[in-house]
Amino acid sequence: MPTIVTFAEVRDGKVRRPSLEAVSEARRLAGPLGATVQSVLIGQGVAPLAAEVASYGADRIHVFDDAELAAYASESYARALAQVITQEKPAAVLIPYTAMGKDVAPRVAARVGAGLVSDVVKLEVKDGKLEARRPVYAGKALATVRWEGEPQMATLRPNVFALGTAEAARKYDTVTGTADVSTRRARVQSVQAAGAGKVELTEAQIIVSGGRGLKGPENFHLVEELANALGAAVGASRAVVDAGWVDHQMQVGQTGKTVSPTLYVAAGISGAIQHLAGMSSSKVIVAINKDADAPIFKVADYGIVGDVFEILPKLTAAAKEFRSGRS
Repeated sequence: MPTIVTFAEVRDGKVRRPSLEAVSEARRLAGPLGATVQSVLIGQGVAPLAAEVASYGADRIHVFDDAELAAYASESYARALAQVITQEKPAAVLIPYTAMGKDVAPRVAARVGAGLVSDVVKLEVKDGKLEARRPVYAGKALATVRWEGEPQMATLRPNVFALGTAEAARKYDTVTGTADVSTRRARVQSVQAAGAGKVELTEAQIIVSGGRGLKGPENFHLVEELANALGAAVGASRAVVDAGWVDHQMQVGQTGKTVSPTLYVAAGISGAIQHLAGMSSSKVIVAINKDADAPIFKVADYGIVGDVFEILPKLTAAAKEFRSGRS
């Protein structure tokens, strides 16, 4: 029976949502492929998380629980994941298209001799094989890709694939893995996280982004205040980042982060191709711009032609009033 293997990424003691989306998608594909689903957990203290991963569709969990794996290191993690792939010989391997996934997937593909398709937004089964869709030309077109051999490896764009319904009573097997770190060439001594306590941009369900229409860094607080009122993450256009208004970690776009939230609010962003490539797959897009001909309105579900300095405070007040009314 064929197998689909997924990589379950853990951060701050929790399984990241994109990993659960990958397991859910593997479960969906398992039907037409007649396959089982296996997932790989790597880190320290990750064994208790196996039940959560299994609840979204995994039949077997490979757990590499070791103090030497507490901090992510591409070499060690790639070796552990490649070890499972070599043993199980899966038909497909699905990895979240996160910062960690982007780093580890190519290493694993090189180790096991697999073809890798990155930033996949759709998967289908055709003639017993997977067929992938991925954006090209800065998101202006979609390419249909098929693999020549196995395993068929893909990194999946977060917030695009549906999250399945968790079944807490789902039965699964656990396999304890041992990672060989004796020959590693680098060791992570410490990790300094920026923006601790803030909503992670790539996982946020609501994002409020600001652009040059805010005229200066002294006005960016209007975006942050609306984001706080909505419980959202804060994003920015490349122009804002290049101007030094905000940190690069907040940049949305082709050379920044690709996001796919449920709601994306673009305030004072004209909608350059570079920016659209990073957020056009958002489920609902609200654009605020005083230029009625701004390109952002072509992809927006709702457009507000007006002054961001007048509209943002009103939206913030309305969001606060709505939330206070529900509490």
